[in-house]
Amino acid sequence: MTAPAESEEHQALRAAVAALGRRYGRDYLARTVAEGRPPTELWTEAGRLGYLGVSLPEEHGGGGGGITELAIVLEELGAAGSPLLMLVVSPAICGTVISRFGTDAQKRRWLPALADGTRVMAFGITEPDAGSNSHRITTTARRDGPDWLLTGRKVFVSGVDTADAVLIVGRTEDARTGRLKPCLFIVPTGAENFHRHRIDMELTAAEKQFELVLDDVRLPHDALVGADASHAPGGGEQDTGLLQLFAGLNPERIMTAAFAIGMGRHALAKAVAYARDRTVWDTPIGAHQAIAHPLAQAHIDLELARLMMQKAARLYDAGDDTGAGEAANMAKYAAGEACVKAVDQAVHTLGGNGLTREFGLASLITAARVARIAPVSREMILNYVSHQTLGLPKSY
Repeated sequence: MTAPAESEEHQALRAAVAALGRRYGRDYLARTVAEGRPPTELWTEAGRLGYLGVSLPEEHGGGGGGITELAIVLEELGAAGSPLLMLVVSPAICGTVISRFGTDAQKRRWLPALADGTRVMAFGITEPDAGSNSHRITTTARRDGPDWLLTGRKVFVSGVDTADAVLIVGRTEDARTGRLKPCLFIVPTGAENFHRHRIDMELTAAEKQFELVLDDVRLPHDALVGADASHAPGGGEQDTGLLQLFAGLNPERIMTAAFAIGMGRHALAKAVAYARDRTVWDTPIGAHQAIAHPLAQAHIDLELARLMMQKAARLYDAGDDTGAGEAANMAKYAAGEACVKAVDQAVHTLGGNGLTREFGLASLITAARVARIAPVSREMILNYVSHQTLGLPKSY
């Protein structure tokens, strides 16, 4: 399923990551879930081979590529049945934000370790009462001498149990205007007054979800990403935190699309193999159009979603944040829809076998819906496109 327009380097990257994915595969991931542990072996090897840091700067231990290359890594691992959800979070969101906006000290401290996988960073933005409205975020930081005191709650934060720190989205009060400004803090998971509570999910995944409670967590000045003058007492007006936030959210949407496309490809491949081999009345069931056509449609939808994902990644890597924002939302929407349809059709193709552990498709029914819901719902994407792209009146 290699796109002919891709460069030889990208095709080689796909092949290499696909080979790594096959060495682990869906059985490996299912085993880690059953054992209640993260996919450490796969994460470690992906880091050693340079795949985790492929999008991070070379001067800080990365591969010098972009989100285009990182999306290839996640898509191919997903197609092999062993996607790494924390790829969306640690290098794509956190690594990107720090590489673009971090201080030299923050880059030296975090980027090499994020690139080789020896350190992991989670990302906390969602709050119980804010939902998709980031303007209602209530996590705030206030000055206490040279330090910050951070207070608030976050929910649905992935992988906190394996993370060394969490990149927390909060707000600070501008010293001159009193206006609350967005900001991002690097918060160690071992910090005093930092509390995590695992959320009991029916979703089958190796990565766990957590609620965080921050009760006056004391942080040094340089925990603020960029530690810039606009957040210092008497500082400037520029909302650097807002720029930082969107610099992370666009890669998050692109990588979610890659996650969904990989999952859809994995399910479709199983269904196609079954339809070729399963024979009823001396005829493979894949010869019947009622089976073949829906699978063909699923393939088309996944390919179209991939094209939009590639467009979004190219725009982002070229520095076009505005264009990437529109395309990343569209890619995430298209991939989420294509993934759900591909998984549903795959299960339907296998009939009763599609619900057995042997074929490993049933658990994807729930997992596929994640791409429709997170990190932003399809309805909010439609709001964005109707308002921002089509110029229709805003409804929210």
